[in-house]
Amino acid sequence: MGIAIIGGRLIDPFNQIDALQDIYITDGKIAAIGIAPEYFPIEQTINAEDRVVCPSFVDLRAKLWESYPIQVIQTEILAAARGGITTICCTPDIKQSDTPLSSQVLHEFSPIQIIPLGILTQRFKGLQLTEMAELSKLGYGGVTNGLVPIENTQLLNNALSYAATLGLKVFLYPRDAWLGIDGYCHEGVVSARLGLKGIPETAETITLARDLQLIEQTGVQAHFCNLSTKKSVQMIKQAQIKGLPVTADVTAYHLHLTEHDIGEFDSQCHTIPPLRSPLDRDGLQQGLQEGILSGICSDHQPCSIDAKLGPFARTKPGISGLETLLPLCLRLVQEDILTLNEVIAYLTYRPAQILGIDTGHLACGQPANICIFDPDYQWVLNPAEMVSYGKNTPFSGWKFQGIVTHTLVAGKVIYKATRP
Repeated sequence: MGIAIIGGRLIDPFNQIDALQDIYITDGKIAAIGIAPEYFPIEQTINAEDRVVCPSFVDLRAKLWESYPIQVIQTEILAAARGGITTICCTPDIKQSDTPLSSQVLHEFSPIQIIPLGILTQRFKGLQLTEMAELSKLGYGGVTNGLVPIENTQLLNNALSYAATLGLKVFLYPRDAWLGIDGYCHEGVVSARLGLKGIPETAETITLARDLQLIEQTGVQAHFCNLSTKKSVQMIKQAQIKGLPVTADVTAYHLHLTEHDIGEFDSQCHTIPPLRSPLDRDGLQQGLQEGILSGICSDHQPCSIDAKLGPFARTKPGISGLETLLPLCLRLVQEDILTLNEVIAYLTYRPAQILGIDTGHLACGQPANICIFDPDYQWVLNPAEMVSYGKNTPFSGWKFQGIVTHTLVAGKVIYKATRP
Protein backbone atom coordinates (compact mmCIF):
# COMPACT_ATOMS: atom_id res chain seq x y z
CA MET A 1 0.00 0.00 0.00
CA GLY A 2 1.21 3.47 -0.89
CA ILE A 3 0.57 5.98 1.90
CA ALA A 4 1.08 9.74 1.72
CA ILE A 5 1.27 11.86 4.87
CA ILE A 6 0.81 15.38 3.60
CA GLY A 7 0.85 18.92 4.94
CA GLY A 8 2.51 18.17 8.28
CA ARG A 9 5.40 19.77 10.11
CA LEU A 10 8.06 17.08 9.95
CA ILE A 11 10.39 17.12 12.97
CA ASP A 12 13.28 14.66 13.06
CA PRO A 13 15.97 15.90 15.49
CA PHE A 14 18.39 13.11 14.54
CA ASN A 15 18.48 14.29 10.93
CA GLN A 16 18.03 17.96 11.92
CA ILE A 17 14.78 18.30 9.99
CA ASP A 18 12.10 20.79 10.99
CA ALA A 19 10.06 21.78 7.96
CA LEU A 20 6.78 21.32 6.15
CA GLN A 21 7.48 18.05 4.37
CA ASP A 22 5.33 15.24 3.01
CA ILE A 23 6.22 11.59 3.61
CA TYR A 24 5.57 8.75 1.18
CA ILE A 25 5.44 5.16 2.39
CA THR A 26 5.41 1.86 0.53
CA ASP A 27 6.00 -1.72 1.66
CA GLY A 28 6.15 -0.51 5.26
CA LYS A 29 9.15 1.74 4.64
CA ILE A 30 9.69 5.39 3.87
CA ALA A 31 9.98 5.74 0.11
CA ALA A 32 10.52 9.48 -0.06
CA ILE A 33 10.43 12.69 1.97
CA GLY A 34 9.38 15.93 0.31
CA ILE A 35 8.62 14.99 -3.29
CA ALA A 36 6.63 11.92 -4.23
CA PRO A 37 8.55 9.26 -6.18
CA GLU A 38 7.68 8.92 -9.84
CA TYR A 39 4.66 6.66 -10.46
CA PHE A 40 3.97 6.41 -6.74
CA PRO A 41 0.60 4.68 -6.20
CA ILE A 42 -1.16 6.60 -3.41
CA GLU A 43 -3.81 4.33 -1.90
CA GLN A 44 -4.20 6.20 1.39
CA THR A 45 -3.69 9.84 2.28
CA ILE A 46 -3.31 11.14 5.82
CA ASN A 47 -3.88 14.86 6.13
CA ALA A 48 -1.40 16.14 8.73
CA GLU A 49 -2.05 19.85 8.25
CA ASP A 50 -1.43 21.83 11.46
CA ARG A 51 0.06 18.69 13.02
CA VAL A 52 3.53 17.48 13.87
CA VAL A 53 4.88 14.39 12.11
CA CYS A 54 7.83 12.79 13.89
CA PRO A 55 9.44 9.42 14.62
CA SER A 56 7.30 7.33 16.95
CA PHE A 57 8.43 7.26 20.56
CA VAL A 58 10.81 4.97 22.44
CA ASP A 59 9.87 4.41 26.08
CA LEU A 60 12.82 3.32 28.21
CA ARG A 61 10.72 1.83 30.98
CA ALA A 62 7.31 0.23 31.23
CA LYS A 63 6.01 -2.78 33.11
CA LEU A 64 4.27 -5.34 30.90
CA TRP A 65 5.45 -8.61 32.37
CA GLU A 66 3.90 -11.93 33.15
CA SER A 67 2.40 -11.04 36.51
CA TYR A 68 -0.32 -9.47 34.36
CA PRO A 69 -2.81 -11.60 32.38
CA ILE A 70 -2.24 -11.59 28.62
CA GLN A 71 -5.44 -9.57 28.11
CA VAL A 72 -4.05 -6.81 30.32
CA ILE A 73 -0.77 -6.78 28.42
CA GLN A 74 -2.68 -6.37 25.17
CA THR A 75 -4.52 -3.43 26.70
CA GLU A 76 -1.24 -1.80 27.72
CA ILE A 77 0.10 -2.19 24.18
CA LEU A 78 -2.99 -0.35 22.91
CA ALA A 79 -2.33 2.35 25.52
CA ALA A 80 1.23 2.68 24.22
CA ALA A 81 -0.03 3.08 20.65
CA ARG A 82 -2.44 5.78 21.84
CA GLY A 83 0.57 7.56 23.33
CA GLY A 84 2.55 7.42 20.08
CA ILE A 85 4.93 4.81 21.51
CA THR A 86 6.06 1.94 19.25
CA THR A 87 9.12 0.72 21.17
CA ILE A 88 9.03 -0.22 24.84
CA CYS A 89 11.86 -1.40 27.05
CA CYS A 90 10.35 -3.79 29.59
CA THR A 91 11.78 -4.04 33.05
CA PRO A 92 11.81 -7.56 34.46
CA ASP A 93 9.17 -8.57 36.95
CA ILE A 94 10.33 -9.88 40.31
CA LYS A 95 7.89 -12.78 39.92
CA GLN A 96 9.35 -14.02 36.65
CA SER A 97 12.06 -16.60 36.02
CA ASP A 98 15.66 -15.72 35.18
CA THR A 99 15.09 -16.37 31.47
CA PRO A 100 11.47 -15.33 30.92
CA LEU A 101 9.49 -16.39 27.89
CA SER A 102 7.24 -13.36 28.04
CA SER A 103 9.12 -11.48 25.33
CA GLN A 104 8.58 -14.35 22.89
CA VAL A 105 4.87 -14.43 23.72
CA LEU A 106 4.59 -10.68 23.31
CA HIS A 107 6.28 -10.72 19.91
CA GLU A 108 3.62 -13.10 18.63
CA PHE A 109 0.82 -10.58 18.85
CA SER A 110 2.35 -7.18 19.63
CA PRO A 111 2.40 -4.63 16.80
CA ILE A 112 4.99 -2.62 18.72
CA GLN A 113 8.60 -3.52 19.47
CA ILE A 114 9.16 -4.97 22.93
CA ILE A 115 12.74 -4.92 24.21
CA PRO A 116 13.14 -6.95 27.40
CA LEU A 117 15.90 -6.57 29.96
CA GLY A 118 17.44 -9.65 31.50
CA ILE A 119 17.90 -10.22 35.22
CA LEU A 120 21.31 -9.46 36.71
CA THR A 121 21.21 -11.83 39.70
CA GLN A 122 19.32 -15.07 40.10
CA ARG A 123 15.78 -14.49 41.37
CA PHE A 124 16.82 -10.89 42.11
CA LYS A 125 18.36 -12.09 45.36
CA GLY A 126 21.76 -10.46 44.81
CA LEU A 127 23.56 -13.68 45.74
CA GLN A 128 24.53 -15.28 42.43
CA LEU A 129 24.84 -13.98 38.88
CA THR A 130 22.55 -15.13 36.10
CA GLU A 131 23.91 -16.67 32.88
CA MET A 132 24.46 -13.33 31.24
CA ALA A 133 26.22 -14.88 28.26
CA GLU A 134 23.03 -16.80 27.51
CA LEU A 135 20.91 -13.68 27.94
CA SER A 136 23.18 -11.87 25.51
CA LYS A 137 22.61 -14.58 22.89
CA LEU A 138 18.84 -14.36 23.40
CA GLY A 139 18.87 -10.70 22.39
CA TYR A 140 18.10 -8.92 25.63
CA GLY A 141 18.64 -5.16 25.56
CA GLY A 142 20.71 -5.29 28.73
CA VAL A 143 20.57 -6.57 32.29
CA THR A 144 19.25 -5.13 35.51
CA ASN A 145 18.33 -6.04 39.05
CA GLY A 146 15.40 -3.66 38.90
CA LEU A 147 14.42 -1.96 42.13
CA VAL A 148 16.03 -4.69 44.23
CA PRO A 149 19.33 -3.29 45.58
CA ILE A 150 22.50 -5.39 45.41
CA GLU A 151 24.06 -5.10 48.85
CA ASN A 152 27.17 -7.18 48.10
CA THR A 153 29.59 -4.77 46.46
CA GLN A 154 31.97 -7.56 45.45
CA LEU A 155 29.15 -9.37 43.66
CA LEU A 156 28.12 -6.17 41.90
CA ASN A 157 31.71 -5.59 40.83
CA ASN A 158 31.83 -9.11 39.42
CA ALA A 159 28.53 -8.55 37.63
CA LEU A 160 29.70 -5.31 36.03
CA SER A 161 33.00 -6.89 34.97
CA TYR A 162 31.18 -9.87 33.44
CA ALA A 163 28.71 -7.61 31.61
CA ALA A 164 31.60 -5.52 30.29
CA THR A 165 33.29 -8.56 28.74
CA LEU A 166 30.01 -9.46 27.01
CA GLY A 167 29.31 -5.94 25.81
CA LEU A 168 26.05 -5.90 27.77
CA LYS A 169 24.71 -2.62 29.07
CA VAL A 170 23.72 -2.64 32.74
CA PHE A 171 20.61 -0.72 33.80
CA LEU A 172 21.00 0.42 37.40
CA TYR A 173 18.50 1.84 39.88
CA PRO A 174 20.51 3.74 42.50
CA ARG A 175 18.73 2.70 45.67
CA ASP A 176 20.34 1.85 48.99
CA ALA A 177 19.20 -1.37 50.64
CA TRP A 178 18.83 0.19 54.08
CA LEU A 179 18.44 3.97 53.91
CA GLY A 180 14.73 4.67 53.72
CA ILE A 181 13.93 0.97 53.52
CA ASP A 182 10.67 1.53 55.38
CA GLY A 183 10.01 4.97 53.87
CA TYR A 184 7.14 5.95 51.59
CA CYS A 185 7.85 9.50 50.46
CA HIS A 186 10.68 12.03 50.30
CA GLU A 187 12.28 12.76 53.65
CA GLY A 188 11.46 16.42 54.04
CA VAL A 189 8.84 18.91 55.14
CA VAL A 190 5.90 16.91 53.82
CA SER A 191 6.93 13.61 55.41
CA ALA A 192 7.37 15.46 58.71
CA ARG A 193 3.95 17.11 58.42
CA LEU A 194 2.15 13.89 57.52
CA GLY A 195 4.07 11.72 59.95
CA LEU A 196 5.23 9.37 57.17
CA LYS A 197 8.62 7.68 57.24
CA GLY A 198 10.79 9.28 54.60
CA ILE A 199 13.32 8.20 52.00
CA PRO A 200 16.32 10.57 52.10
CA GLU A 201 18.10 11.72 48.94
CA THR A 202 21.19 9.91 50.22
CA ALA A 203 19.38 6.61 49.59
CA GLU A 204 19.96 7.45 45.93
CA THR A 205 23.21 9.40 45.94
CA ILE A 206 25.26 7.05 48.14
CA THR A 207 24.46 4.10 45.89
CA LEU A 208 25.06 6.21 42.80
CA ALA A 209 28.52 7.18 44.09
CA ARG A 210 29.42 3.53 44.70
CA ASP A 211 28.16 2.42 41.29
CA LEU A 212 30.02 5.18 39.46
CA GLN A 213 33.30 4.10 41.03
CA LEU A 214 32.70 0.49 40.02
CA ILE A 215 31.84 1.60 36.49
CA GLU A 216 35.10 3.53 36.30
CA GLN A 217 36.95 0.42 37.47
CA THR A 218 35.23 -2.09 35.17
CA GLY A 219 34.56 0.04 32.10
CA VAL A 220 31.02 -1.34 31.73
CA GLN A 221 28.44 0.66 29.82
CA ALA A 222 25.77 1.67 32.31
CA HIS A 223 22.47 3.46 32.28
CA PHE A 224 20.94 4.90 35.45
CA CYS A 225 17.16 4.72 35.72
CA ASN A 226 14.73 6.96 37.56
CA LEU A 227 17.04 9.69 38.85
CA SER A 228 15.07 11.84 41.27
CA THR A 229 17.48 14.31 42.87
CA LYS A 230 19.40 17.37 41.75
CA LYS A 231 22.58 16.04 43.32
CA SER A 232 22.33 12.82 41.27
CA VAL A 233 22.23 14.87 38.08
CA GLN A 234 25.35 16.75 39.16
CA MET A 235 27.11 13.46 39.90
CA ILE A 236 26.23 12.08 36.45
CA LYS A 237 27.52 15.29 34.90
CA GLN A 238 30.89 14.93 36.61
CA ALA A 239 31.09 11.28 35.57
CA GLN A 240 30.42 12.18 31.94
CA ILE A 241 33.06 14.91 32.07
CA LYS A 242 35.52 12.25 33.26
CA GLY A 243 34.59 10.16 30.23
CA LEU A 244 32.69 7.38 31.98
CA PRO A 245 30.30 5.47 29.66
CA VAL A 246 27.15 6.42 31.58
CA THR A 247 23.73 7.75 30.66
CA ALA A 248 20.66 8.45 32.77
CA ASP A 249 16.95 9.11 32.44
CA VAL A 250 14.10 10.73 34.31
CA THR A 251 10.39 9.99 34.49
CA ALA A 252 7.93 12.44 32.99
CA TYR A 253 6.10 12.77 36.30
CA HIS A 254 9.25 13.66 38.28
CA LEU A 255 9.61 16.67 35.97
CA HIS A 256 6.30 18.11 37.16
CA LEU A 257 5.33 16.76 40.57
CA THR A 258 6.98 17.30 43.95
CA GLU A 259 6.49 16.06 47.49
CA HIS A 260 3.91 18.83 47.99
CA ASP A 261 1.56 17.16 45.49
CA ILE A 262 0.99 14.39 48.02
CA GLY A 263 -1.27 16.87 49.80
CA GLU A 264 -3.28 14.96 52.36
CA PHE A 265 -2.03 11.42 51.69
CA ASP A 266 -2.86 11.27 47.94
CA SER A 267 -1.83 7.69 47.11
CA GLN A 268 -1.76 8.52 43.39
CA CYS A 269 1.49 10.33 44.23
CA HIS A 270 3.02 7.25 45.89
CA THR A 271 6.04 6.43 43.71
CA ILE A 272 9.46 4.79 43.98
CA PRO A 273 11.71 6.73 43.95
CA PRO A 274 9.52 9.27 45.71
CA LEU A 275 8.53 12.67 44.46
CA ARG A 276 11.24 14.99 45.72
CA SER A 277 11.55 18.68 46.58
CA PRO A 278 10.91 21.56 44.14
CA LEU A 279 14.67 22.10 43.99
CA ASP A 280 15.15 18.50 42.90
CA ARG A 281 12.45 18.84 40.24
CA ASP A 282 14.15 21.98 38.93
CA GLY A 283 17.50 20.17 38.95
CA LEU A 284 16.07 17.36 36.84
CA GLN A 285 14.69 19.87 34.35
CA GLN A 286 18.11 21.55 34.21
CA GLY A 287 19.68 18.15 33.58
CA LEU A 288 17.61 17.91 30.41
CA GLN A 289 18.41 21.48 29.39
CA GLU A 290 22.13 20.75 29.66
CA GLY A 291 21.87 17.36 27.93
CA ILE A 292 23.12 15.46 30.98
CA LEU A 293 20.07 13.22 30.99
CA SER A 294 19.39 11.23 27.84
CA GLY A 295 15.76 10.24 28.00
CA ILE A 296 12.32 10.90 29.41
CA CYS A 297 10.32 7.77 30.16
CA SER A 298 6.83 6.92 31.34
CA ASP A 299 7.87 4.41 34.04
CA HIS A 300 4.44 2.92 33.35
CA GLN A 301 3.15 0.80 36.23
CA PRO A 302 -0.56 0.09 35.88
CA CYS A 303 -2.40 -1.21 38.92
CA SER A 304 -5.94 -1.87 40.03
CA ILE A 305 -8.15 0.70 41.74
CA ASP A 306 -7.95 -1.29 44.98
CA ALA A 307 -4.15 -1.08 44.97
CA LYS A 308 -4.37 2.68 45.51
CA LEU A 309 -6.98 2.52 48.28
CA GLY A 310 -6.21 2.51 51.98
CA PRO A 311 -3.55 4.27 54.08
CA PHE A 312 -0.77 5.85 52.00
CA ALA A 313 1.91 3.50 53.33
CA ARG A 314 -0.09 0.42 52.36
CA THR A 315 -0.85 1.45 48.79
CA LYS A 316 1.06 0.24 45.77
CA PRO A 317 3.59 2.69 44.31
CA GLY A 318 3.46 3.55 40.63
CA ILE A 319 1.74 5.62 37.96
CA SER A 320 0.02 4.59 34.73
CA GLY A 321 2.05 6.74 32.37
CA LEU A 322 1.93 5.62 28.74
CA GLU A 323 -0.92 7.93 27.74
CA THR A 324 0.43 11.00 29.53
CA LEU A 325 4.06 10.74 28.38
CA LEU A 326 3.71 13.07 25.39
CA PRO A 327 1.38 15.68 26.97
CA LEU A 328 3.61 15.94 30.04
CA CYS A 329 6.63 16.45 27.81
CA LEU A 330 4.81 19.04 25.69
CA ARG A 331 4.05 20.88 28.91
CA LEU A 332 7.82 21.44 29.22
CA VAL A 333 7.68 23.21 25.86
CA GLN A 334 4.70 25.33 26.90
CA GLU A 335 6.59 26.33 30.07
CA ASP A 336 9.71 27.28 28.02
CA ILE A 337 11.84 24.64 29.71
CA LEU A 338 12.64 22.70 26.52
CA THR A 339 12.08 23.29 22.82
CA LEU A 340 9.78 21.03 20.82
CA ASN A 341 12.79 19.59 18.98
CA GLU A 342 14.50 18.78 22.28
CA VAL A 343 11.41 17.04 23.65
CA ILE A 344 11.09 14.89 20.53
CA ALA A 345 14.79 14.04 20.72
CA TYR A 346 14.36 12.84 24.32
CA LEU A 347 11.48 10.63 23.21
CA THR A 348 12.97 9.21 20.01
CA TYR A 349 16.57 8.77 18.94
CA ARG A 350 18.25 9.49 22.26
CA PRO A 351 16.56 6.63 24.15
CA ALA A 352 17.03 4.47 21.05
CA GLN A 353 20.77 5.09 21.28
CA ILE A 354 20.73 4.01 24.93
CA LEU A 355 19.13 0.72 23.86
CA GLY A 356 21.47 0.36 20.89
CA ILE A 357 18.67 0.10 18.32
CA ASP A 358 18.30 1.75 14.94
CA THR A 359 15.05 3.61 15.35
CA GLY A 360 13.81 7.02 16.45
CA HIS A 361 14.57 8.75 13.17
CA LEU A 362 13.08 9.03 9.67
CA ALA A 363 14.93 8.47 6.41
CA CYS A 364 14.35 6.79 3.08
CA GLY A 365 14.49 3.02 3.50
CA GLN A 366 13.72 3.20 7.23
CA PRO A 367 10.65 1.42 8.65
CA ALA A 368 7.77 3.90 8.71
CA ASN A 369 7.37 4.08 12.50
CA ILE A 370 5.68 7.45 12.81
CA CYS A 371 3.71 9.52 15.31
CA ILE A 372 1.40 12.32 14.25
CA PHE A 373 0.11 14.67 16.92
CA ASP A 374 -1.85 17.88 17.17
CA PRO A 375 0.25 20.22 19.34
CA ASP A 376 -2.60 22.68 19.91
CA TYR A 377 -5.49 20.42 20.85
CA GLN A 378 -6.57 21.06 24.45
CA TRP A 379 -8.16 18.41 26.62
CA VAL A 380 -8.68 17.38 30.23
CA LEU A 381 -7.51 14.00 31.51
CA ASN A 382 -10.29 11.77 32.75
CA PRO A 383 -8.82 8.51 34.10
CA ALA A 384 -12.02 6.65 33.17
CA GLU A 385 -11.27 7.39 29.51
CA MET A 386 -7.74 5.95 29.64
CA VAL A 387 -7.14 2.84 27.54
CA SER A 388 -4.73 1.36 30.07
CA TYR A 389 -5.91 -1.18 32.60
CA GLY A 390 -4.36 1.10 35.19
CA LYS A 391 -6.31 4.27 35.91
CA ASN A 392 -3.78 5.19 38.61
CA THR A 393 -2.69 8.70 37.74
CA PRO A 394 -2.15 11.88 39.77
CA PHE A 395 -2.99 13.97 36.69
CA SER A 396 -6.75 13.55 36.80
CA GLY A 397 -8.36 16.86 35.87
CA TRP A 398 -5.14 18.32 34.46
CA LYS A 399 -5.56 20.45 31.34
CA PHE A 400 -3.22 19.26 28.61
CA GLN A 401 -2.32 20.68 25.23
CA GLY A 402 -1.28 18.22 22.53
CA ILE A 403 -2.67 14.83 21.60
CA VAL A 404 -1.63 11.92 19.36
CA THR A 405 -3.88 11.49 16.32
CA HIS A 406 -2.07 8.67 14.46
CA THR A 407 0.52 6.04 15.28
CA LEU A 408 2.08 3.98 12.50
CA VAL A 409 4.26 0.89 12.70
CA ALA A 410 5.95 -0.24 9.48
CA GLY A 411 3.50 1.90 7.54
CA LYS A 412 0.44 0.43 9.21
CA VAL A 413 -1.86 2.66 11.22
CA ILE A 414 -2.20 0.94 14.61
CA TYR A 415 -3.91 3.86 16.29
CA LYS A 416 -6.14 6.63 14.97
CA ALA A 417 -7.84 9.04 17.33
CA THR A 418 -11.57 9.45 17.14
CA ARG A 419 -10.89 13.05 18.04
CA PRO A 420 -9.86 15.72 17.20
